[in-house]
Amino acid sequence: MAAVITVRGPFAFMRRLVSARLHKHCCSRVQVACLAHRPHSYSLTAGPQHRFFHTSYVAAGPILQFKLSDIGEGIMEVTVKEWYVKVGDKVSQFDSICEVQSDKASVTITSRYDGIIRKLYYEIDSIANVGKPLVDIETDTGKVEGPQEDVVETPAMSQEEHTHQEIKGHKTQATPAVRRLAMENNIKLSEVVATGKDGRILKEDILNFIARQTGAILPPAPFEEIQPPPPAPSVPSAPAAKPAPSIPTPVVPKPVFTGKDRTESIKGFQKAMVKTMSSALKIPHFGYCDEVDLTQLVRLRSELKGLSESRGVKLSYMPFFIKAASLGLLHFPILNASLDENCTNITYKAAHNIGLAMDTTQGLLVPNVKNVQMLSVFEIGVELNRLQTLGASGQLGTSDLMGGTFTLSNIGSIGGTYAKPVILPPEVAIGALGKMQVLPRFNSKGDLVKAHIMTVSWSADHRIIDGATMCRFSNMWRSYLENPASMVLDLK
Repeated sequence: MAAVITVRGPFAFMRRLVSARLHKHCCSRVQVACLAHRPHSYSLTAGPQHRFFHTSYVAAGPILQFKLSDIGEGIMEVTVKEWYVKVGDKVSQFDSICEVQSDKASVTITSRYDGIIRKLYYEIDSIANVGKPLVDIETDTGKVEGPQEDVVETPAMSQEEHTHQEIKGHKTQATPAVRRLAMENNIKLSEVVATGKDGRILKEDILNFIARQTGAILPPAPFEEIQPPPPAPSVPSAPAAKPAPSIPTPVVPKPVFTGKDRTESIKGFQKAMVKTMSSALKIPHFGYCDEVDLTQLVRLRSELKGLSESRGVKLSYMPFFIKAASLGLLHFPILNASLDENCTNITYKAAHNIGLAMDTTQGLLVPNVKNVQMLSVFEIGVELNRLQTLGASGQLGTSDLMGGTFTLSNIGSIGGTYAKPVILPPEVAIGALGKMQVLPRFNSKGDLVKAHIMTVSWSADHRIIDGATMCRFSNMWRSYLENPASMVLDLK
């Protein structure tokens, strides 16, 4: 008895479906729909000994190696942080393939071709080299009818196997903070059971996974050892006093510690910090500290805060600190310079690209606001809001992180008062801003008043900058902030 099967779908799917054994008394026509593919007809003759069928299939396009191109700044290797595709996925041009992280920035790699992913060359957290293949893509080159061939039925893939593959290739959902916690503990997110909404992995899931892996052994319950009373003398020579009641002495067992040391390689932004700080400590630093009375600036900012928020920008004190620094650099350009490795040439930078040290989920990053000398306080606030949003989500680009000429570090946002900041080569100066405190101070009339005081700690390259220059710059910067109306005279 002959059974006629009409199948719609790619050749590989048809082979798996037809490979299922047909019962003698099943219906003579089976139809399977697979979207986005045109139908092809296949005939099968069922006999007691052999079951063969002829196929007319669509020839596959050429498989191209999609290589990791040069992402600039002399970067030769990156770490693969996340795959957005899996084998078998169909991609189009400009679709996201994966996210990689160099020692300077995170970059999303997009596809150059339309086609189907056939191979992934790297696992998560593996090192990928520039110029080497990332994935193999079977490109779309038009449907071409291929030669006919005899195909023997093969065992079909079960529904359970298909479901397992879909789950295995599913993209994990987690915040950057959770991903960093997993990376620090060398945990693959695909192995963690998610309890958040829509399959999102929470911080508690990571901590529970760590607890299951380490499995602390609880100490046994303490027990009491009771010492028997001393034996009574055989012949008492005098009335014996009553022995003191024995006090049970608890024996506390020593806890068993099961933790293990963990060693991991230094990579990504941490690797960049090692390189930068090693170079920085070759510079002879000198420090200078002072305090600034921000009472008038606090009053001015409170007046402008509502207006700024009505324009969609959160106005902090940092735009004022950055603008005052730029005004001071106009008078002391040596602080906005760089020194070559041989200490033979000084380059005075025309642009004031003032960096702001940020504590992000990826570690310490220093993006910079470009051309501060041409921006208003409000425009600086707009740019700071953009950089802080990108930093919080781990999306700061190379252009945001490169080209800085002068840096301010706001340690006061965490709670510090004084610091000894380290210069970021090739810059020659950096300032660390302490927390603002309400402290008693005497005004010009000798009256005791409340004042908003902030400390500042400067570090400078003592090879080309002397203490007097740093002191004069700090005094000018402080005067702009203590009397913010004076900045209006110098704004352009």
